[in-house]
Amino acid sequence: MRNRIKELRKRQGYRQEDLAELAGVTRQTIIAVENNKYNPSLELGMKLAKLLKTRVEDLFFLDE
Repeated sequence: MRNRIKELRKRQGYRQEDLAELAGVTRQTIIAVENNKYNPSLELGMKLAKLLKTRVEDLFFLDE
């Protein structure tokens, strides 16, 4: 699964640390998710989508 977190995070003006704090996770978690090394839980995915002002299905997509 891939995502657009890094792109949308930068567009919103958040640093990784900012997004991590708002989402209640560590910066390392945000790094891992952005680099497609970790698939977040549904709860975290929904939090990130809300913080980045997008829908979950527009934030994450399957590799084809």
